[in-house]
Amino acid sequence: MFIEQGVNSENEFWKYLMGLGLIFVASIAGQIPLLLAVFYETILNGKPYPSDNDQLMRFFEPNLSLFLILISFVFTLLGIFFVIRYLHNQTILSVTTSRKKIDWNRVFFSFSIWAGFTIISTLFFYIFSPDSFVINFKPVPFAILVVIGLFLIPIQTSTEEYVFRGYLMQGFANLAKNKWVPLVLTSVFFGALHFSNPEVSKMGNIIFVYYIGTGFFLGIITMMDEGMELALGFHAANNLIGALLVTSDWSAFQTHSIFKDISEPKAGLDVIMPVVLIYPLLLYIFSRKYQWTNWKEKLTGKIDVQ
Repeated sequence: MFIEQGVNSENEFWKYLMGLGLIFVASIAGQIPLLLAVFYETILNGKPYPSDNDQLMRFFEPNLSLFLILISFVFTLLGIFFVIRYLHNQTILSVTTSRKKIDWNRVFFSFSIWAGFTIISTLFFYIFSPDSFVINFKPVPFAILVVIGLFLIPIQTSTEEYVFRGYLMQGFANLAKNKWVPLVLTSVFFGALHFSNPEVSKMGNIIFVYYIGTGFFLGIITMMDEGMELALGFHAANNLIGALLVTSDWSAFQTHSIFKDISEPKAGLDVIMPVVLIYPLLLYIFSRKYQWTNWKEKLTGKIDVQ
């Protein structure tokens, strides 16, 4: 069973706190290229130093900004693998899935179904609300964006999944000795991770319904499927296809996407609908395809320490 694979008497919770500290140090190290680039522009080229995150996101050309931001996740992911292997004496596979090997068909199925939905829904909004969008497509910058996105966005999303649905989910299971506490805490903390996103200041705190709801969805499919493959595919599709299709002046990622959303941001059905309609539909599709049963035990059951 996936969540139980990290639960044993030697894997005490203080190790997870130490591990998080080491992962944080790795993430800080990963930000050095960005800081060096900022210092180069401010000291040698005289550009004003960015005073907040919004200015930092617009400090460089969008593709360069995206690359410098995403490269930090390479360091963070390596930090996660180091902590899992040498602090917890676990294999990477044990924090990924309960299967004998990663089921890439699950990853690609989840990616495909969410990528398809994202593309169709974006075209729907463009057709029925054309005044809210402008064509932002430039062939060369877009091609560079595709290369950066294909290589680095899956690393970024996988890093977040390994932290929340892998490492911390098993860590909180060691602490609580049950399954519902890891599900709740990782989902809430995942939502809180997005507190500094510019969407929060534009749309208000109601956006956390979407962020935390997404955390619960990813946690549920991980626990019911006994592995992270579906969550890895979904998260990669969400960020990659989103970055390629639509950008805006107020979004977290500024990209050379195909469309630019010029509408005034507001929390509406696009915030609530995924949580109350789309995610339950996806749960139904996944549960039918992979024959999920025993929901109560898998999501709320107790865990015996080995």
